[in-house]
Amino acid sequence: MTEPALPHVVVLGGGSAGWITACLLHREWGERGGKVTVVESPAIGIIGVGEGSTPQLKAFFDHLGIEESEWMGACDATYKLGIRFTGWSEVEGSESYFHPFPGPIDLHSEPGFAHNCALRRRGIDVPAHPDDWFLASVLADGGKAPQPGDTFPFGPSYGYHFDAHKLGGFLREWATARGVEHRPLKVDDVELRDDGDIAALLCEGGERIEGDFFVDCSGFASVLAQQKLGAKFLSFGENLFNDRAVVMPTPHHQTPRPQTDAIAMKAGWRWSIPLTTRVGNGYVYSSRHITDEEAEAELREAIGTTGEDTQARFLSMKVGRVENSWTRNCLAAGLSQGFIEPLEATALHIVIFTALDFAKAYEVGGFTAQHRDTFNRRVASRYDGIRDYIVAHYRMNRRSDTEYWRENATNDVLPDGLKAMVTGWFTHKDMAETNRATNGENPAYSSMSWLCLFAGYGAFPPQEKLQPLPAGIEAADVDATRAMLTACAGNFPDYTPV
Repeated sequence: MTEPALPHVVVLGGGSAGWITACLLHREWGERGGKVTVVESPAIGIIGVGEGSTPQLKAFFDHLGIEESEWMGACDATYKLGIRFTGWSEVEGSESYFHPFPGPIDLHSEPGFAHNCALRRRGIDVPAHPDDWFLASVLADGGKAPQPGDTFPFGPSYGYHFDAHKLGGFLREWATARGVEHRPLKVDDVELRDDGDIAALLCEGGERIEGDFFVDCSGFASVLAQQKLGAKFLSFGENLFNDRAVVMPTPHHQTPRPQTDAIAMKAGWRWSIPLTTRVGNGYVYSSRHITDEEAEAELREAIGTTGEDTQARFLSMKVGRVENSWTRNCLAAGLSQGFIEPLEATALHIVIFTALDFAKAYEVGGFTAQHRDTFNRRVASRYDGIRDYIVAHYRMNRRSDTEYWRENATNDVLPDGLKAMVTGWFTHKDMAETNRATNGENPAYSSMSWLCLFAGYGAFPPQEKLQPLPAGIEAADVDATRAMLTACAGNFPDYTPV
């Protein structure tokens, strides 16, 4: 039996999503005769809504064999140990919390955190704020880099901040140097075969680019998947109100910490992302609750800049996902596939997950659509799991100062998965078991992340109703845990972005 021929994959659109996908597919098939072509119009810019990542981006570079020294300097990149949420709760002692990326040291401290959360949920007065239980929060607060000294074997998980434009450019140069073909052309039309599959991209100047399979990275326009093939788009608007963003950079005014800041505003939240050359700022908001002009003024006041200093840029967000990421001989990736919002910096995480899972499903199926339905279910499950966690930030908020926050806190149009997690928390269920039962053995977010969110907001019985620890019940020793984490942090150098 002859082996099936390796495919020619044509990627429409560049940017981070297009070039990440191209790099991964070339890594899978390039050396065995597969071909990847990226058709990228020079006239279309990169949106670059987010400039942060999860640890999945580190895994991507490790998979390709690209060292940090090769790409970080070229992309103005810095380290990211997690996200600090500030102002999402008015509960005393819960005005801020850190959502860390879990690492090996946390395997020793997380059980104590979960134990104390379980006691606190039952009204027992024990310490259960997430900042006290995880190495990443201690490192970020202390301004430490994520690489330990040679004598300490346990490093934390971490992601990055980066310039999205420069990342796309770096990956383009890396990929084309290794055999990915780059065609800087504008696509005028799409030719379909008699069976309804895509046959070719018809480009300016009469060029026709054929392929066996096509990847749609054309942004929110979704030229191939949605426009040409009719992939159905599922809106998340009833769960996620934010549909606009205003962005502007500022210079550094202090030594940056290896973290993203997500700070609540009147009608949404703003990010502060430190790069080596600047600080990226953006206000993600709901156009039903605030105008563009009001949002810009609020952001400028928050970051201390005037209209003469920096020009604001406005972005529209189409929040949701396609029903099926793989339609006929086309894979939707990046913004063509969907967008949740940049709150947990999951955009590139989904791109990488989609590309790797597709490559496996396509090849195992003999480069046919044999496993398309299974693949689509897996991607949809991952997407919806991330959505549920993002929606939880808004539904569980503990603010009451504006209609935006009050409306989010009373929104009962919630996905079933989120309902199950919220119910589990307030009915004192084991959250690890609830997460597995709700989201499977490989959930988008671990039970630790769910505990950090609920506990970080102070979603416990009020302080005045708490009872002392009953006799015969032990609480986890937060002081000993903090001392252990502080001792571990002493093995990490001070963080100085270069």
